[in-house]
Amino acid sequence: MSVSVDAVSPSLTVDPSDRRKQRRTQKRRANVTGWTFVGVSTFMVIGLSIFPAAWALLISRRKWNLLSPPKDIGWKNYNTMVHDPDVWAALRHTLFFTALFVPISILLGMLIAVALNQRIKLVGFYRTAIFIPFVASAAATGILAGFVFEPNYGSANDLLRRLGIPPQPFLESPTQAMMVIVLIALWGQVGFTVVVYLAALQDIPKDVVEAAIVDGANRRQVFRYVTIPELAPVTVFTAVWQTITALQLFDLVYTTTRGGPIGSTTTLVYYVYQVAFQESRFGYGAAVSYGLFALTMIVTLFMIWYSRRTKIEAF
Repeated sequence: MSVSVDAVSPSLTVDPSDRRKQRRTQKRRANVTGWTFVGVSTFMVIGLSIFPAAWALLISRRKWNLLSPPKDIGWKNYNTMVHDPDVWAALRHTLFFTALFVPISILLGMLIAVALNQRIKLVGFYRTAIFIPFVASAAATGILAGFVFEPNYGSANDLLRRLGIPPQPFLESPTQAMMVIVLIALWGQVGFTVVVYLAALQDIPKDVVEAAIVDGANRRQVFRYVTIPELAPVTVFTAVWQTITALQLFDLVYTTTRGGPIGSTTTLVYYVYQVAFQESRFGYGAAVSYGLFALTMIVTLFMIWYSRRTKIEAF
C-alpha cells in the first residue's frame, strides 16, 4: 500500500529558524561546559601572571618605596637603568653563567642520554639517579652545596687534600664562585636535558640507523651523521629552555653567595631582589625586571628565528 507525499502531515517538517536556534543552544551549552573546565585555570593564569606583569609595568614608571605615596616619574627608571654600572655588571655575570651553563648542560645531557639509551644492567636506577636532582628544590640544592664547597671543612676540599691538591676557596673566591655555581646548576639541571633527549632518542627510526650501519658506518659516524641531525629540533628546544633558566638564575645565588664575594655572582634577578626588597626601590626594581624580560624575549626570538631559518622544526 503506497502513501502519497501530499498525505504527510505539515507538522512533521522542521522550520529552518528552529534549526538555527537549536544549533545556537547546543553551541552555548558547549561553551558553558568548556569554560566550566578551563575557567578556574584561566582566572589563575590572569591573576598570577598577566595582572602582576601589568602592575609591574605601572610600578616601573613610578618612584615608590611602599611607604610613601607613589610618584609618577615617567621613563626615568629605564633611563637610570641604562646608565647604571651595577646593572651592566649583573648582566655580564648573567651572560657569563649562561654561556657556560647552556652548552655544557646540552652536551652532557645528550651524551648521558645516549649512554642510558643502551641495554645495560640497572638502567632504570641510573635514569632515576640522574633525574632526582632536577626534582629537588633549587634552594635545598644550594644549601647542600654550601656545605660541600665550604673551604675549611667541606667534602670537596677534603677530597682535594686526599689527592694532594691544595684546598680551594671555591664560593669565597671572586674568580671561582660563579664557576662553582655553574657546576651546582649543572648537577641540578642536567637531569632535565637527559630526560628530553632520552624521549627523542626513542623516536629515531631504527631503520635509518640500520641502513647507516649496512652502508658501513661505525658508531661514531652513526652518532654524528644520524643521531645528532635527528636530535636537532630537541636541541633547539632545550637550548631555549636552558637559556631562559640561566637568565633567571636566583635560587642558587641566594642560598650560596648572596651575590658575593665582592658582587662577583650578582645576577640580574638577584640585583632586582636587592634593589626592590633590600633597598625598597620598587619602581626601579620593576624597571630592571622588565629589562630582563626584554633580554629574555630577544634571545628566545633570535633562537626561534635561527632554527626556522636553518629549517630545524623545533617550534
